Amino acid sequence: MNISYNWLKNFVDIKDNTPEQISHILTDIGLEVEVLEKVQSVPGGLEGLVVGEVKTCEQHPNADRLRVTTVDVGREELLHVVCGAPNVAAGQKVIVAAVGTTVYPLEGEPFKINKSKIRGEVSEGMICAEDEIGLGKSHDGILVLSKDTPVGRTAQEYFNIKDDYRYEIGLTPNRADAASHLGVARDLAGFFRTSFTLPDLSSFNAVEEGVATTVSVLNTDASPRYTGVNISGVTVKESPDWLKEKLNVIGIRPINNIVDVTNYVLHDLGQPLHAFDADRIAGNKVIVRNAVEEEEFVTLDGVARKLTSEDLVIADAEKPMCIAGVFGGLHSGVTESTRNIFLESAYFNSVSVRKTSKRHALKTDSSFRFERGTDPNMTELALKRAALMILEVAGGQVSSTITDIYPNPVQPFAFTVNYKNVQRLIGKEIPKEDIRSIIVSLGIAVVNENDYELSVEVPPFKVDVTREVDVIEEVLRIYGYNNIEIKQQINASLNTSEKPDREVVLNQVADLLIANGYHEILSNSLTKLDYVDNQDTAVKLLNPLSSDLDTMRQNLVFSALTAISYNQKRKNPDLRFFEFGRTYHLTEEGYQERQHLALTLSGKNTAEQWNEEAKNVTFYNLKAAVDTIIRRLNIQGLEVIESDSSYFDYGLTYKKGVKSLVSFGAISTSNLKKADVENQVFFADFDWDLVLKAIRKNQIKYKEVSKFPAVRRDLALLVDESVTFERLRQVAVKTERKLLKDVNIFDVYKGDKLPEGKKSYALSFVLQDEEKTLTDKQIDTLVQKLILNFEKETGAVVR
Repeated sequence: MNISYNWLKNFVDIKDNTPEQISHILTDIGLEVEVLEKVQSVPGGLEGLVVGEVKTCEQHPNADRLRVTTVDVGREELLHVVCGAPNVAAGQKVIVAAVGTTVYPLEGEPFKINKSKIRGEVSEGMICAEDEIGLGKSHDGILVLSKDTPVGRTAQEYFNIKDDYRYEIGLTPNRADAASHLGVARDLAGFFRTSFTLPDLSSFNAVEEGVATTVSVLNTDASPRYTGVNISGVTVKESPDWLKEKLNVIGIRPINNIVDVTNYVLHDLGQPLHAFDADRIAGNKVIVRNAVEEEEFVTLDGVARKLTSEDLVIADAEKPMCIAGVFGGLHSGVTESTRNIFLESAYFNSVSVRKTSKRHALKTDSSFRFERGTDPNMTELALKRAALMILEVAGGQVSSTITDIYPNPVQPFAFTVNYKNVQRLIGKEIPKEDIRSIIVSLGIAVVNENDYELSVEVPPFKVDVTREVDVIEEVLRIYGYNNIEIKQQINASLNTSEKPDREVVLNQVADLLIANGYHEILSNSLTKLDYVDNQDTAVKLLNPLSSDLDTMRQNLVFSALTAISYNQKRKNPDLRFFEFGRTYHLTEEGYQERQHLALTLSGKNTAEQWNEEAKNVTFYNLKAAVDTIIRRLNIQGLEVIESDSSYFDYGLTYKKGVKSLVSFGAISTSNLKKADVENQVFFADFDWDLVLKAIRKNQIKYKEVSKFPAVRRDLALLVDESVTFERLRQVAVKTERKLLKDVNIFDVYKGDKLPEGKKSYALSFVLQDEEKTLTDKQIDTLVQKLILNFEKETGAVVR
């Protein structure tokens, strides 16, 4: 949302604060200024241009179409200027760009005036036409001013050119009340503890005997209030400069004087309006009704749209003229031939407008405000404001009374605000006078008060202020979060939270991963339905923002792949990501959230070096990271099996009991293609809730390094293809629990040199006695015992 610095001054005294200071104030009170930029109604602001007087004008000796002039610009010496304009003459007051001035033409790039020779004659400046300095389109000749204009006066002063500043405010959805200059000024008034000024409408006069367009509202739920008035005898033309400049500053393209007025009032007061060509309204009737199912309507953009019975339209006796609160029609709007208009100012139901806007993928300034909730009490004021402006810029006269259909007026929210509750929730003793002043400055009425509390009535434009705590939040917002001091002494209490501390463990693992070159990502919990595991258990949004964000995610795989794809397309292929995030599922017991930790690897494992070839990451790089986390958290008793996840071409799963603690592997080609990822990706998914449960009773104790050496023995075993490494490891641990410290697999072979249905595993065994050095006899006895049990329980044959 764009806001003009100068425009704000129409509503509130900003007390000589600079645009930069106002920017900081707005951000502090909750209207975050994302961009502040200087805006000039005329490019370059006519800086450096001055009024001059042509003293002499003679024919150029070497060019028939050029004149050699001397010009007085208030300096000690006259300027010699060569001019090609046919209307230049001695005695004229003109606009002059002297040497060193940068000129901003209406078309083309700015250029700097330099001293030069033109066909042999020195030229020390330029006498300007209006298109050469961005003031207009005419290039018939130089711009001639009135003869009483003082020489040396700046062009900025003569044309009353004032710089402005534009704020781009990131308006949050709950702040519909601030979606206008009046709304922002209201917050500033609260900050300055002053009042804001509404436009003077005392000159508005309705015509009692005029012929009004008949209005009927058939759906008062979707249109609780509808006002309108007729204006006749208007002349549709280009808007005056002041109006175009106001709109240009906030980035609105001027169209014509009628439409520009409605746009001005929209951004001025926050109330959308619509002007209809009254002579095109069939039967001189306006009917606010629901559309007929499949009713066709051509909008202003020339697109024929099929309406539904849930869409609210503004229709005449024959056809729809406008989608209420969203978009106008092609055949009912104001054109250059329009002479009579019907001006509409209405209050539409926010839910109805939001659904229609999303259904037809139409986003307009009007729908932006109606969706969030406009002020039902602003419709008549805005109507009068627009009508008076139309009379000013387009002529004509108000030719009817105001039609105002408002069967069920929206009542203010009434409740009490206790001073003690304000102090308690904010945590600071704010003077009662300040609390009351802020509340009143924000437009909230105080209807009764005593030393302990205020009885307030919150107007309907504050759609998110319905309770005492909401008013307290408004007080804190305006008073300033930065003004709430943090106590130096903090009273600590014993931590009685369940062990382990979730945040402590999360931060430990995050630090570990960051130290190993991983970057944390935070991705959107919303995804598209194609990315869920099971559509029957998917949590779908009733009112999605788009088809790509219509479901709560059931996995972190595609969140990670989306980030990988985004980076790869921007020439950043070497990636190590981790994310702590939740997944969402619909179960028989209701909605369920699960916490996960995801690791993602892609690209090169190390940066390219002159003396070393960069290698791609592998499955074992990911396994090393997974094992590092497992060891860091001291999780014991895991079972390793091959992963059967549909996400992977191959992978492993570590199980804790019957549940999967972590599954990891190489993402399948089909899933890479679905997410538009080119390179191979390795992914690990920890069930973080199960991880925390697994370490709940963990106690990490210091253990001395053994004084006695460990020994390693290797065995190559020929086994059936169905036999897993985990099965062999279990047999080994069962055979020797005390001396066997580790079992590892370092080679797997399948090939034509082996019998069909067989594979070869190369295993290593680490043996160690904590009390003495192992002898060869002990080691050989243990190895023979391992071989015997392998043969007996798995059918293995030593190679």
